[in-house]
Amino acid sequence: QVQLVESGGGLVQAGGSLRLSCAASGSIFSINAMSWYRQAPGKQRELVAIITSGGSTNYYADSVKGRFTISRDNAKNTVYLQMNSLKPLDTAVYYCNADILRPRGGEYGYWGQGTQVTVSS
Repeated sequence: QVQLVESGGGLVQAGGSLRLSCAASGSIFSINAMSWYRQAPGKQRELVAIITSGGSTNYYADSVKGRFTISRDNAKNTVYLQMNSLKPLDTAVYYCNADILRPRGGEYGYWGQGTQVTVSS
């Protein structure tokens, strides 16, 4: 079994910061790319950031460049999203995704349960 557990969401004022964490556990051989998505009410889920297995190649959506930073701790199977200078438009449910190789083979994309981030104006 594989489980992704997210934490760090909450309510913050505009201009504030939050740090999201997502820890993968269970039957895992290795984890390739990890990413963060978000979905606001009535809107499509959008890709926020991606980090590769080595952590040297990152991707950020234009809307968060310069404000968000993705990182990972492979020893802990954990990905982080540091969110600074938050705006009300950042309000959404944030989801963690991980491309996980199982011990007996197979690579699957797994999702966390989502964590609510609310930015007040």
